[in-house]
Amino acid sequence: MADLEQTEYLYEPWDANWDDGPLGNYRIRKHPITRKTPKRIYFKRDGRRLAFVDRVRIEADGEIFYRPIARTLYLVPPKLPGKAKPSLPELRKAMADAHPDRGGSTAEFIAARKRYEAAKGTAPAP
Repeated sequence: MADLEQTEYLYEPWDANWDDGPLGNYRIRKHPITRKTPKRIYFKRDGRRLAFVDRVRIEADGEIFYRPIARTLYLVPPKLPGKAKPSLPELRKAMADAHPDRGGSTAEFIAARKRYEAAKGTAPAP
């Protein structure tokens, strides 16, 4: 049995909702590297199109902005950004909606208030 070569990839963080602004539903797209020359790294984009990046720049920085897709490509999988934290107005609305006078429970209201106060920085000392 022949030795199988380990496939190398270029990595791209990708969010399915990129056009409407990233919603934090990121995943990593892997673009297989097909060939390396002294000046370029060739890879398959979208599984079929052959593309290339500047090898010297990507190996020096570990990343490169690839203009045709307007995204950054990485040599190693990047750490994905977390979801955006809710804003104070959103937390205040959630707290108001959880109030017992508006159909919420006491436990839900207390939890929502703790989240709001922690975000605001006024959480009482334990």
